[in-house]
Amino acid sequence: MMILKTPEELAIMDRANTLVHETLRLVAGAATPGVSTKELDRIAEEHIRSRGGKPAFKGYRGYPATLCTSTNDVIVHGIPSGSQLLREGDILGVDCGVVLDGFVGDGAVTVAIGEVPAEAARLMRVTKECLELAVDFVRSGQRLTDIGETIQAHAEGAGFSVVRELVGHGIGRAMHEDPQVFNYGPGGRGPELRPGLVLAIEPMINAGKAGVSFDDDGWTARTEDGKLSAHFEYSVAVTENGPWVLGVGGR
Repeated sequence: MMILKTPEELAIMDRANTLVHETLRLVAGAATPGVSTKELDRIAEEHIRSRGGKPAFKGYRGYPATLCTSTNDVIVHGIPSGSQLLREGDILGVDCGVVLDGFVGDGAVTVAIGEVPAEAARLMRVTKECLELAVDFVRSGQRLTDIGETIQAHAEGAGFSVVRELVGHGIGRAMHEDPQVFNYGPGGRGPELRPGLVLAIEPMINAGKAGVSFDDDGWTARTEDGKLSAHFEYSVAVTENGPWVLGVGGR
């Protein structure tokens, strides 16, 4: 069942997502060669708690950290580690969730560590474009799969592939609510979007094939072929006036 939010609840979710994106910017600025992903996690948790929030991921289904830190061939859900030091030329996906006043914010970015190869930079650019194009379909009357069709068309048009085993989701008082948000089409299917619905849209785009493998830790998802992957995410509300990218703007 899709849970529609009131304007007052959307305002709270906007504040939660503002804290998410503040944290992502702080972490991105600290993500330099030689820094451990565990140190980035510490920075994120301290900032979230200092603003009155609570890390949404930490303890969720047993997850041990504030952030997911996913380098290079890791698609999502990489666990921060003191022994994992960032290297020049890495790309790093950072996923962050916050609970504030009873509602969850969720967002992600992929950042370059120093200078990265041109193809890595292109992958990051195209993945972010997939997200930005998808946002425009978060409108009353659109069908849910119109979002995924848009992402798939842009990613595959650039020669990349779309992860299918992992999806976006509804979000509100719970981290994961209905509906699931697939990053592929065909469009014109699924429920009609209605004002008050909030969707966490998160294209996960691979440089090589779309296949996924999972590490023994039960969390880390990698590309099957060892090639790069990028991930960006916004929480976006459907409103009478169009999409509202919570915590970022675009209302």
